[in-house]
Amino acid sequence: MRGTFEVLGACPHDCPDTCSMVTTVQDGVATKVHGNPAHFHTGGALCTKVSRYTERTYHPERLLFPQRRVGPKGSGRFERVSWAEALADIAKRLGAIAQHDPEAILPYSYAGTMGLVQGESMAARFFHRLGASLLERTVCSSAGGEGLVHTLGGKVGNRVEFFAESKLILIWGSNSIASNLHFWRHVQTAKRHGARLVCIDPRRTETAEKCHVHIALRPGTDAALALSLMHELIRNDWLDHAYIAEHTLGWDALRARALEWPPERAAEVCGIGVHEIVDLAREYGQTARAGEPVAIRMNYGLQRVHGGGNAVRAIACLPALVGAWRHRAGGVLLSASGAAPVNKAALLRPDLLAGRTPRSINMSTIGADLLRPSSPEFGPQVQALVVYNSNPVAIAPDSGQVVQGFAREDLFTVVLEHFQTDTADYADYLLPATTQLEHLDVHASYGHTDVLLNRPSIAPVGEARSNSQIFRDLARHMGFDDACFIDDDLTLARAAFAPSVRFEELLDKGFASIRLPDAPFAKGGFPTASGKCEFFSARLHALGQDGVPNYLPNYELPDVSGPYPLAMISPPARNFLNSSFVNVKSLRDIEGEPLLELHAQDAAARGITSGDVVRVFNARGSYRCAARVSARARPGVVNGLGVWWRKLGLDGNNVNELTSQRLTDMGGGPTFYDCAVQVEKSTT
Repeated sequence: MRGTFEVLGACPHDCPDTCSMVTTVQDGVATKVHGNPAHFHTGGALCTKVSRYTERTYHPERLLFPQRRVGPKGSGRFERVSWAEALADIAKRLGAIAQHDPEAILPYSYAGTMGLVQGESMAARFFHRLGASLLERTVCSSAGGEGLVHTLGGKVGNRVEFFAESKLILIWGSNSIASNLHFWRHVQTAKRHGARLVCIDPRRTETAEKCHVHIALRPGTDAALALSLMHELIRNDWLDHAYIAEHTLGWDALRARALEWPPERAAEVCGIGVHEIVDLAREYGQTARAGEPVAIRMNYGLQRVHGGGNAVRAIACLPALVGAWRHRAGGVLLSASGAAPVNKAALLRPDLLAGRTPRSINMSTIGADLLRPSSPEFGPQVQALVVYNSNPVAIAPDSGQVVQGFAREDLFTVVLEHFQTDTADYADYLLPATTQLEHLDVHASYGHTDVLLNRPSIAPVGEARSNSQIFRDLARHMGFDDACFIDDDLTLARAAFAPSVRFEELLDKGFASIRLPDAPFAKGGFPTASGKCEFFSARLHALGQDGVPNYLPNYELPDVSGPYPLAMISPPARNFLNSSFVNVKSLRDIEGEPLLELHAQDAAARGITSGDVVRVFNARGSYRCAARVSARARPGVVNGLGVWWRKLGLDGNNVNELTSQRLTDMGGGPTFYDCAVQVEKSTT
């Protein structure tokens, strides 16, 4: 289309802000992307990453046509083929496997796009119709999500915009400046009006630097801190007894558990001062007692450890103890996604399973599962893998084993991608997918309570096709003649929020707000079975777990006299989003190189200075990168910033060479931040 015009869209990435975007198009070329000033939650601003989205869409290494492998697995050597040839051969090979056992086929996807159309709509229909194995999508947030469900009844909380009215804000396990920028705007408003800010994080992040107090606890000890805060609230009677009596379940059991955690015990476990616990409890309890709103913003880093679900449960209990939910600016927020009225049945069509109950495979154990032989317990060996919206070779834990699995010559692998990622190097067929500027989609949010529409602003680049179209095409080549495979993207988008959201409003404004009460739990009404905040979870108890939140130590506790004396966490580099944007040169130039942050004390003990190449290792593997001696690291903890593509590492690997496939206490989540290592100066 000739001329210059603007198109309303939505950021597709795995971020709570879910921004409304405006793309400027000139003569069919996207020239600029900026935030939509008409959307309250975006406020006209985008993060550094997404503001450079045109650089990503028009990247010189963008995949432009289908390709077939011609070299060994992992070599990244491909030849160009036509769509017709690729689709016919893929359908033939999947069909042959499915004829024997469709559960030998596994989809692998996550949040490369958060869109409901290009994510799990036509793709889910395809795999349901095929009867493929199901994927447990756990790699980011499942432990925390389960913790919320067993406490509050769902992924719910106070609304993000009302943090601006809070008088005390605990930012717990979140580097909000880097990963939740639009929330930080509300925090700054609150701060200007006298709010106190406390950051609880093992790392001295950019956010921690801007808060009044930073509590640098050891990784995986958050539940101990939360229980000790409860201890002090009880001891000093900073409690809302009426709210506890009317709107909670299991108070006696939680009270008994909390009284086991005096500050002295928790301080020893957390590696912090007793006064830090006492002072925080006093500030939290007395602010609430004065009738002022107190609010907690959690993020998902804290739940990527053995006891991650219990930690979220313990923290989520705190607001009910002091009656924080009575205020619209009080409570706790980890995820708001439970408010989104997504019509999953209409999108995913589970009825296509036709009574079949395929096995489920956890995406966080893909390394081990790709190497498993057929057995009565496991089922058939995985013989085919279709990867979309994810880069598992880079992002899955214990990546050395993940690579072994992907390198199997007998594993048929299809990858839908924008770029030749680490995972793409192992594909048998590499299919070019559209970016957000090239397709239609709709989005919910887990950070606010709006839903958004993304209109395509340009035609697909090269021969790229949308995920939904690729799965329509595969369905046709497989001979699936169900009417649902004819649904176009507009039909899918209209179904996503029907009947709760008027699609015409999305077409008109690009976004719509979900109508919710300002203070949803001021009078109880939690979406639990009891309607109360459940300190005691009967469902967890029935599963053989402790019904009351507890502290579960990390699987890998550093031993100063043992082989792995340091704890390692692997928070995201500020200018990447998981493994997305790593190949955008302007952003990679800002990050510089893969880094390990060490405290000066740990560096000196090893003769390490900033700029040295170090070897980080444990029993699972070894990873070399540059060292940075930094106050961002606390003693005994090193920070391996990720997630860099493996092929950009000094030895062709990344920090996930060291992480474990062990799972969290609930939700089957990964334990990325439950990792003991040793560090030494590299001699090579």
